[in-house]
Amino acid sequence: MKLVSLLAPLGVTGLLLAGCGGGDSSSSPTPPAIAAVDVTPCLNQVVYEGRTVANLVVPDVLQLDMNQPSGFPNGRRLTDPVVDLTLAVLFLDLKSEPVDTLAKLPLDPSSTGVPQLASFPYLAPASGGAPAPGAGAGFAFRTDPPAAYTRVDRMGMPAVATALINGANKTPYNDDNPAIDATGKWVPTIKSDLLALTTPLIGQFRSLGLKTCATGGTGS
Repeated sequence: MKLVSLLAPLGVTGLLLAGCGGGDSSSSPTPPAIAAVDVTPCLNQVVYEGRTVANLVVPDVLQLDMNQPSGFPNGRRLTDPVVDLTLAVLFLDLKSEPVDTLAKLPLDPSSTGVPQLASFPYLAPASGGAPAPGAGAGFAFRTDPPAAYTRVDRMGMPAVATALINGANKTPYNDDNPAIDATGKWVPTIKSDLLALTTPLIGQFRSLGLKTCATGGTGS
């Protein structure tokens, strides 16, 4: 997944403040104060008409506006690079950086090499050889009612539960539902976790010449 591929080369390095002068600390210039990182502009930026990032992740449902062009986050096509697009709207200033900036990084293969079907079910055939004769026989399919199952991950807006909810909160978040999201219960957690991700990375994005939606921090 490109999330891992992207963050690895952007790994946070130590910040070395080397003093100037002949060993007299009083002659060293005072390092400039680092402004606190503010991710509010990231949550408030408009992804498409009438929809901000905050509107897209709360509640955690994938919505489709028939008056807007199709494609994630307005619905989802099979080939949409949802994680890369999600990272872009969370970290980058969309007025300056195209939403597909991270998707265009040459980190993963551009496709599976197997074309999608033109008709239902549209999914590309599985890679590799044909299944062995008789394969898939003998399965006992469960007929439990839906109430017998436990939700382990929410996939309304892909990558929200993965990237914006920290480990300690993942289970209670997945146990909740979009109706609870709409009360604003998880907004403080989402903003806090986005801040925790942005703070060590903001200088790295800027060092690559990318304009971030968050303000403050290093490299500004």
